[in-house]
Amino acid sequence: MQPKNNIRIGTRNSALALRQANHIGQLLEAAGMSYELVAISTIGDKILDRSLAKIGAKGVFTEELETMLRSGDIDIAQHSAKDLPSTLATDLPLLAFTEREAAHDVVLSTNPAIRLGQTASLRIGTSSTRRRAFLAHHFPQHTAVEMRGNLQTRLEKLKNGDCDAMLLAFAGVHRMDMEAYIVEHLPLDTYVPAVGQGSVAIQCSTTLAPEIQALVREACNHADSERCIRAERSLLAQLDGGCSVPVYGHAKLVDGEIQLQAGVLSLSGDIQIESSATGNEPIAIGTQVANELIKQGAQTLLKEIRVQLASQS
Repeated sequence: MQPKNNIRIGTRNSALALRQANHIGQLLEAAGMSYELVAISTIGDKILDRSLAKIGAKGVFTEELETMLRSGDIDIAQHSAKDLPSTLATDLPLLAFTEREAAHDVVLSTNPAIRLGQTASLRIGTSSTRRRAFLAHHFPQHTAVEMRGNLQTRLEKLKNGDCDAMLLAFAGVHRMDMEAYIVEHLPLDTYVPAVGQGSVAIQCSTTLAPEIQALVREACNHADSERCIRAERSLLAQLDGGCSVPVYGHAKLVDGEIQLQAGVLSLSGDIQIESSATGNEPIAIGTQVANELIKQGAQTLLKEIRVQLASQS
């Protein structure tokens, strides 16, 4: 019996998610498989009048797709790796990570003269507590404005004057051909991105046929990106972080070794705990950096942050 080679890809139904899903499909096609998309709207897509932190649930962009993996309605699910919860159910592992694009953040504006370093106060749109914290840390003269919705919606809000500029991940801006609005590229080592930023993660159920898992992984996984993101996710799991708290972490390969920089910022930006390490084994490196952050008080700070976020709900 020949293995099934038409892969049903579960995805959010935003334009960016669909582009990412079609990219996965093209990788599968290049390896001799066919694909179809199964697009849905997740809780994170439906609730747009509250910040991600105020929604309060883990997996706001993944839960429905995970249910479909378990039911067999889809074979794989694609996610922006930065949107994944810190831990996943053991029956729903991550099968592959696509080659990571540039992982840094960028500033978008309709005014090409805008720079974050200017002294005049700006209204900066973002839905990320990490970006808000970095903004408060480096540029307290600016005001963060809540900005939820897909990239096209956010761009329209920018054009309509809801904010003066926006902070976004370069990868998504690039994938959606919005680079013309970039006015500033933020350095990775100063504005460290979210764990997984720049890569697309592929998730499956352990019930998916092993031969199909192997085919998908062979077609889509980028080994160097996987090593780095596994280290970042190991860090995140140890801290029990996620996309709703200002934990950050970025790993890169330097002479074949994983170099991981990570930290936690208070919501006000006045407390920053950082650590870094270099090594070969992703899980060990992530654990080492997390333990160092914990020694410096990261879990106490994160507990305080969660209390603050809950009080804002």
